[in-house]
Amino acid sequence: MSVALRNAQRAVPVRRAPLRRAVCALRAALGASLFDVGLVCAGNALMQRLNGAYRQCPEPTDILSFPFHQVAAGELPRPHCRDEYNLGDIFLGVEYIHQQCRETGENFDDVLTVTAAHGLCHLLGYRHDTKPEWEQMYQKEVQILEELNRLTGSRLRPLTAGLF
Repeated sequence: MSVALRNAQRAVPVRRAPLRRAVCALRAALGASLFDVGLVCAGNALMQRLNGAYRQCPEPTDILSFPFHQVAAGELPRPHCRDEYNLGDIFLGVEYIHQQCRETGENFDDVLTVTAAHGLCHLLGYRHDTKPEWEQMYQKEVQILEELNRLTGSRLRPLTAGLF
């Protein structure tokens, strides 16, 4: 199935083809290749509006995930028809991420990919509100990023290493 990627901002250049390929590989590593996913590259203004509307935190952020299905961590949805083969939508705060990368010296494209991996995990029910939930999500992120690393020769690691 497909990864629909839309660049809804102009502040930061985004290399869409490599990002789409990475998300396809991560989706496969999650066993969710049959499911569509929407990926929106957003600027700070849109991320601030969405974060305020859905999380009551009117500040820009790096990622927001909107699952199509409500599933337990690690479970795949059980669609009843073709229209339900959808994981949901991920909004990547590319302007926010770019600003953070400039401050830390991290590679923007790598951080974008790792952040997308984090969002995909959220679409499949992973959370990080408690330490046990975070540990479970962190291990899943490690697993899928290791698969991506194997395929691409990269050395990506989850960004949430120090959350708890």
